[in-house]
Amino acid sequence: MLHYPPKILMAFGETFDENEKIYNWLAQNGYPELAALSSAIRGSEEAFTWLMANKFPQLAALDGAIDKNPKAYEWLKNHKMDFLLVFADACNERKPALVWLAENNLEIFLHLAQKIKKFRDNQTFDYHKKPF
Repeated sequence: MLHYPPKILMAFGETFDENEKIYNWLAQNGYPELAALSSAIRGSEEAFTWLMANKFPQLAALDGAIDKNPKAYEWLKNHKMDFLLVFADACNERKPALVWLAENNLEIFLHLAQKIKKFRDNQTFDYHKKPF
């Protein structure tokens, strides 16, 4: 996720405020994987499947790791996706991850983690959600 321009990451964050216009813009302007990741984090099995089918397993695993799925977390570890592990931890308010992001001047990811956490705290999740 580090390769996305800040403007795109901010747009991704806005999707957690139910901004359908920005969500559609991401989907139609070269960032369908971020739109799908947003949907997956918000509980869409279809989006999770899309990520897997379109060669974005790391984003599907990120979704699972944010959900505290140990298999997804292990997959990210095994594939050396260290930043995605830190980001998943930040989304779950794990202090070492929050400190690491701050110390590495990655405030935008702190902002995204807060948006995702706030969204998730205000939702009810289907326990039938497809595991990673």
